[in-house]
Amino acid sequence: MPFEAVIGLEVHAQLKTRTKIFCGCSAAFGAPPNTHTCPVCLGMPGVLPVLNRRVVEFTLRMALATGCRIMPQSRFARKNYFYPDLPKGYQISQYEQPIALGGHVDIVVEEKARRIGITRIHMEEDAGKLLHDPDRPVSYVDLNRAGVPLIEIVSEPDLRSPEEAGAYLRKLRTLLRYTEVSDGNMEEGSFRCDANISLRPRGAAAFGTRAEVKNLNSFRHVEKALHFEIDRQREILLEGGTVIQETRLWDPEAGRTSPLRSKEEAHDYRYFPDPDLVPIAIDDRWIETLRRDLPELPDARRERFIGVFGLPAYAAGVLTADRELADYFERALAIYPNPKPLSNWIMGALLGLLNSRNLTPDASPVSAAHLADMLLLVDDGTISGKMAKTLFEEMATSGLAPRAIVAAKGLSQVSDGTAIEAEIDRVLAANPDQVASFRQGQVKLLGFFVGQVMKATGGKANPQMVNTLLKKKLDG
Repeated sequence: MPFEAVIGLEVHAQLKTRTKIFCGCSAAFGAPPNTHTCPVCLGMPGVLPVLNRRVVEFTLRMALATGCRIMPQSRFARKNYFYPDLPKGYQISQYEQPIALGGHVDIVVEEKARRIGITRIHMEEDAGKLLHDPDRPVSYVDLNRAGVPLIEIVSEPDLRSPEEAGAYLRKLRTLLRYTEVSDGNMEEGSFRCDANISLRPRGAAAFGTRAEVKNLNSFRHVEKALHFEIDRQREILLEGGTVIQETRLWDPEAGRTSPLRSKEEAHDYRYFPDPDLVPIAIDDRWIETLRRDLPELPDARRERFIGVFGLPAYAAGVLTADRELADYFERALAIYPNPKPLSNWIMGALLGLLNSRNLTPDASPVSAAHLADMLLLVDDGTISGKMAKTLFEEMATSGLAPRAIVAAKGLSQVSDGTAIEAEIDRVLAANPDQVASFRQGQVKLLGFFVGQVMKATGGKANPQMVNTLLKKKLDG
């Protein structure tokens, strides 16, 4: 029986605020354990939370970027559960009255465009973190993360493959970064995902029994875990068994999921409105102010790169998938107004450099201005395309401007026709048999002669001029 996967994703994104959601403690990552804490985020008796306005603003920016309806009034609720890293015994979240509903994200997978619905976006606080001692049966708790602001973005069950899930997550992280509400750093836990997946007979309307998969800390792991779950659930159903509704843990080392606990339902958390926090009222003027401040979003920027700059759809997609990279391209384009060769260098040499050193475009040792100036040197004949590769490597190592390196290393291209002609005469005189063979119809020998002239000039001769002068001499 052919089955269809039904996938919904719950994404938690940490917001880029300086302080936590309900207190003044720092939300910065990487501090010594339990140093960014206070009575409020430690859940001490007699303290009251105070909502951080920036958390609301950042949440609204993401809601606008995903086309959500912003609720004029929302409120916080207490989500009750007991775990060592949750000092209050409940998490402050939103339940019946979230801040935003009904948005969407557009994705493209295998050249097919799909719109993935967003059920809701709501605000909540993060829990702490347990650190398990590998040598002893002891766990330590670090509460620096307790109270760090999160938004939870819940998708509709519209995804039908692991690849669509990966594309959705990448697009969501791109939007988070464009709007500057989150750094989307999966390694630091500021972009986390839980996946809900079930199978149903293809064409059926009713959903199957779902399993939730946790511990997904990379796009690749999300896709691998979903592929495993599809195979596992398909095998159970084909054998006449029943899929159990449960939470499962992804083990990246073993490449499999395993049961963690039975899946909680909303009533298990005993939600009720938080009595310490007043409802949040959002008026149209605030929303419109934030809407005007939104940057150009990736889809609009991609269409502009295609329509205005004439870039192929693939190149425009690569360049606009990261806001820093798109900004780098436009800074360079202001100096070197030739989009296609510039995009090729950025997608090739520059991205190769950044990936090898694990750098962002803003941290590139080759600045946008330096890359643009190097391409101007190619176009005006100062250096050849081959020399540009050597020059780019020098720029990546030293961070110096291209003209300074050309002057110091003597990399200027030889475009003096008289000097090149003299070298050609010497090469032809040294290879009479090859000259005779060329004139008898072995035209492929032209490459041999070009190589000999370039070798004689230390690779500095203008290749186009060498080709032109050689043909003239050999045909004469």
